[in-house]
Amino acid sequence: MDEMWARVASDMVARVSGPMKFRLVLQPLMATFFAVRAGLADGKAGRPPYMWGIFSDPAERASMLENGWKDVGKVFILALILDVVYQIIVSRFVYPGEAIIVAVVLAIVPYVIVRGLVTRVARRHIRVP
Repeated sequence: MDEMWARVASDMVARVSGPMKFRLVLQPLMATFFAVRAGLADGKAGRPPYMWGIFSDPAERASMLENGWKDVGKVFILALILDVVYQIIVSRFVYPGEAIIVAVVLAIVPYVIVRGLVTRVARRHIRVP
């Protein structure tokens, strides 16, 4: 088990300097674009910040998750596919767990953080009619 975690850590660090490293910037930027767009819409509509709304409003949870997945789902799938291609190029083997970790870090995490921050800022600066 320890060997597996050591391999995962080593593989994650190797992605930074390996081939296809452009995706480490491009995919979070794409997720950020969608997050800013959704956060501004949330702010204009007077909705709570994304993660806060998911955890605190059970009635709206499903629709918020669906809305978020609609925005970031394509970026997540692209991150997953590009990581699988990277793994095939570098190690000639695919580790699905590593691909999922990378896709979450590159797509979901930036989306959630930026959408919540943009919603907070938008709610302060945009007057809701």
